[in-house]
Amino acid sequence: MKKFLGYILSPFAIVAFLLFLVIFHPIQWICYNLFGYAAHKRSVDILNFFLVSTFYIVGNSVTFINRQNLPVGRSIIFIANHQSTFDIPPMIYFLRKYHAKFISKVELTKGIPSISYNLKVGGGANIDRKDPRQSITELVKFGLRMKENKWSAMIFPEGTRSKDGKVKPFQAAGVAALLKKCPDALLVPIAIKNSWKMIQYGLYPLNTFTPMSWEVLEPIEPGKTPVDELVKEIEGRIRAVVE
Repeated sequence: MKKFLGYILSPFAIVAFLLFLVIFHPIQWICYNLFGYAAHKRSVDILNFFLVSTFYIVGNSVTFINRQNLPVGRSIIFIANHQSTFDIPPMIYFLRKYHAKFISKVELTKGIPSISYNLKVGGGANIDRKDPRQSITELVKFGLRMKENKWSAMIFPEGTRSKDGKVKPFQAAGVAALLKKCPDALLVPIAIKNSWKMIQYGLYPLNTFTPMSWEVLEPIEPGKTPVDELVKEIEGRIRAVVE
């Protein structure tokens, strides 16, 4: 029944999602080029509010749980498991006050209204997975921007999304590169549950009436513990919630 309803409701959600991307593309350009970073960021935050709202068109729900007293004005590295493309809008919107930027594939910087433009000018890192040297260089530059501007980062250390919700092994290289230039960044795990179910049949039909959640877990100070051990601990905490 849920899949059947997906055939009916998905076109409305998909059209709304794409329409918001198209509408906000020129808005982002105007904000960035005429008014600067703050206005551009505000436009991106509003865009992602509307993108999250499209989830409800197919009856899905978004629960964002943050019981942690996270510092504002300090760089944070948000480390999450990755289940679908739809992981991202709630993270951008609900964590907006932390100025968090994504580490993304360089391929995404072309051809996608709003998303590609934001990745180009938003201040995050766009990495080429086929070029390890370029990837590390981008991450190091991003780490410097984090330190200078008190920005935060969002990273999916699995490297690619999980199609069945099971957490894949985390890689520590990206977190290590950021901490090298921004050593005081706080490490904050985020456990994402059930967003993979929204696209378990693909982008059409979208699954319907699925409760999805994002939970911010207890932060970890980097300290003197090796990064790979910290990332392993974070992976374990996320697994305990997700699986």
